[in-house]
Amino acid sequence: MTDLIEKSLANLAQKYNQDLLEKAKAIKLVICDVDGVLSNGKVYFGNENEELKSFNIKDGLGIKQLLNNGIQVAIITGRESNIVSRRSKELGIVHVYQGKKDKIASYDEILENLNLIPEQVAHVGDDLPDIPLMNRSGLGICVSDAHFFVKQNADWSTSSIGGDGAVREISDLLLYSQGKLQNILKNYLC
Repeated sequence: MTDLIEKSLANLAQKYNQDLLEKAKAIKLVICDVDGVLSNGKVYFGNENEELKSFNIKDGLGIKQLLNNGIQVAIITGRESNIVSRRSKELGIVHVYQGKKDKIASYDEILENLNLIPEQVAHVGDDLPDIPLMNRSGLGICVSDAHFFVKQNADWSTSSIGGDGAVREISDLLLYSQGKLQNILKNYLC
């Protein structure tokens, strides 16, 4: 089993350059946008004014693994939705800022509350409003289907699209860089 884990980690390591791993090693907080990052960016409205979004279970497990390994997760989103509140509660995300047009103020508040500096933050986005937070952070990440200008401003782009495992990729990157992914994998193989 250990050989299987080592081979899998070696394959994963080929995806990362040393600069990315150094930045990822310092991360203590991941801030995510919702629409286009945690969801696929589509919002469905029903006849009874209900709003529907989809979330990926793999992303959820990645978030739980981050939280269980000392990396905080926060949400800053311009929209407000009961669905986001529910999903955040299910996953144990306590730092949730919804309906925020001024995302920088929320970002600064989270860092102050957690006593962190920008170099310890990874921000994940997909569109233009995310660029200021990505640029402020130690690690700016975008999903593979992000707007072209966001991709040009990101330190790293996932291979998965938003809402389809991109946050899980980020979780794997951070946990790998911090030497924690191997033990997580061992726990699932035993």
